[in-house]
Amino acid sequence: MQHILGYTCTICGAELPYTERMTCPHCGEKGILDIIFDYAYIKKHLLSREGLANCRDNSMWRYKALMPLKDRDFSPFLRVGWTPLYPSNKLGEELGIKLYIKDDGLNPTASLKDRASGVAVAKAVELGYDTIACSSTGNAASSCAGNAARMGVKTVIFVPGRAPEGKVAQLMIFGAKVVSVQGDYKATFDLSKAAIDKYGWYNRNAGINPILTEGKKTVALEIAEQLAWQPTDWVACSVGDGCTIGGVYNGFHDLYELGFIERIPKILGVQSTGCCPFVDAAREGRELIPADENTLADSIAVGVPRNPRKALRAVSASGGAWIAVSDEQILDVMRLLGRTEGVFGEPAGVTATAGVRQAVAQGIIKPGESVTTISTGSGLKDVKNALKAAGRPTPCEPSLAALEKSGIL
Repeated sequence: MQHILGYTCTICGAELPYTERMTCPHCGEKGILDIIFDYAYIKKHLLSREGLANCRDNSMWRYKALMPLKDRDFSPFLRVGWTPLYPSNKLGEELGIKLYIKDDGLNPTASLKDRASGVAVAKAVELGYDTIACSSTGNAASSCAGNAARMGVKTVIFVPGRAPEGKVAQLMIFGAKVVSVQGDYKATFDLSKAAIDKYGWYNRNAGINPILTEGKKTVALEIAEQLAWQPTDWVACSVGDGCTIGGVYNGFHDLYELGFIERIPKILGVQSTGCCPFVDAAREGRELIPADENTLADSIAVGVPRNPRKALRAVSASGGAWIAVSDEQILDVMRLLGRTEGVFGEPAGVTATAGVRQAVAQGIIKPGESVTTISTGSGLKDVKNALKAAGRPTPCEPSLAALEKSGIL
């Protein structure tokens, strides 16, 4: 592919030619790779701000020149991306900042993970695989199954037993073979890896496969384009495995290298206090160590992140910050975001917004600064916790007298 120069390893820095590979041959499984794009070639032959302004493909495939894929007609695939970026009507004013909300819960399977899965399925089809597999706490799994079903590719999905029913229901509807692993996310990942190695399926695990980050970065490309190439001072992202925040940085870095934007926004990485290995490592100035997975935000309940280098780089290279919020704060912001902005996010989906509120309170984000918060998944993914946040409806007999007596009005 002429638009790709090769790889570099995030561990040893080795430069490798571009072939279809997963990790660094020198560093093994921990040697996660960066794909190096030829920005001069892309800018000259493939992509321009003017071309994007005239592009009628309102999906992430408008950025195919920045993906590790052969050029093709992507219209048969699910329409992933180009989700709305809402200027806040109320919440930003309450916080004293200029706030935008990127609602990625409106993707086809209702999460940002469709961006990674769309690229993974496209690559699997390109290479002739008939089966794709991954481990996931839920969203990556359902997005993989849905995008694969659209293109006639079979899926084998490994989820921890705690995965929410809404996400498991999606998997079953999409026809995936679902393995409910009686263990934590690490055990789930390990079993999926062993099975993928044995049976030769295409590997969609984001912590291993370097192309997944290149799908996730399209959320940053969209944010920049939707803001007329003037990104906000900050972009906030919830963090589990580290792949999404790594992709967000990659997207802004691509645009900076192409000359489309003049600066990379500061990136705020947000975790739950019940599972925050990145925040703990940053606070204590040390390497990551395994953490407990004690949070209701299941999509970011990852005690052993598989992509730490890209996540840490996203925050450090952008001059950003790490912050953790409690599950109680997450539930409170589920209500707040719904009632002030009409955006219904799952716990992990609103964690970034909870982090923004906390960062404002701590003085990390200054009054008057501009912030984009990424809502990564729909609240319909986790109705149980949505009801925990919002409460139950008021029972009432079918009469006006009973309605008035109920006290709801």
